Amino acid sequence: MEKILIVFTGGTFSMMIDKSTGGAVPYFSGKELLGKIPETKKLAEIDCYDFGKYPGPHMTPELMFSLSSKIKEILKENKYKGIIVTHGTDTLEETAYLLDLTIKTEIPIVVIGSMKNSSEPDWDGPRNLIDAINVCLNPNAKNIGVLVCLNGEINAASEVTKTFTEEIDSFHSLDFGALGFVQNGRVIFNRLPRKLETIITNKIITNVDLLTVYAGMNEKFFKFSTDSSVDGIVVEALGVGNVPPLAFEGIKYAIEKNIPVVLVSRCPAGETDNIYSYPGAGKWLNEIGVIFTDFLNGQKARIKLMLALGVTSDNKQLKEMFE
Repeated sequence: MEKILIVFTGGTFSMMIDKSTGGAVPYFSGKELLGKIPETKKLAEIDCYDFGKYPGPHMTPELMFSLSSKIKEILKENKYKGIIVTHGTDTLEETAYLLDLTIKTEIPIVVIGSMKNSSEPDWDGPRNLIDAINVCLNPNAKNIGVLVCLNGEINAASEVTKTFTEEIDSFHSLDFGALGFVQNGRVIFNRLPRKLETIITNKIITNVDLLTVYAGMNEKFFKFSTDSSVDGIVVEALGVGNVPPLAFEGIKYAIEKNIPVVLVSRCPAGETDNIYSYPGAGKWLNEIGVIFTDFLNGQKARIKLMLALGVTSDNKQLKEMFE
């Protein structure tokens, strides 16, 4: 049987209801979880590695980068058909994207989670794990980057996002749709990821702020971030990439202090572009050196900027990496 490594990081996948609080908390280790899903033994030879029992909101960029380093270390020492990472869904897309940008390997890496905990009758963890094993065993899953597989849907880590707070059918690629599906153990791919890229860096610069633009926003938060010695700012702008005039002044202030500013849209789908030229619009943002993104949401752009800053702080080079 083929060998597959499952890296357990915690999340709802590992949780059960705590009787004293009435809420779900991380509880099971990787081996204990595998014991609750005996079907996995029929599909592959499973190795287990416990990275931690972190709820999704407890995962930090430093932990994500450490997870990436550990997986790369394991890949040097062992040969696996694929690697599965279990993760809390709240930050799953960020960790998956960081792994996608930092690990270059031909074998599939599949990130999964669970929207329901093990105390609930409709716990979706077992199905997601079994689906991920089948994806790892499928030859078409090789050389296409990190994948995310929940509720039978296969998505690229660079494209997927969480769209519902607690529905099982939560993870979707809003711009381009799913790469494929898993149906009764059968893996079906319909397309390849739109983009594959790797950022080679031995460090991550985590001092990056994410600011969402709103109607009437002024320069206050941009100046605060800049004066707090931030290393970079990601701005979730309005529409295709526009901001109120006073917010523009705040962004200009950051640019003049040599702080890289990356622009995404606060819309759930679409890319940014400099097609308007009224005060605060994309034309003027582009003119002062704001970096426009290519179909990334705010949380993913922040992950990419933190890794890119580990390579360079030169705005021209950063612009090339993003645009």
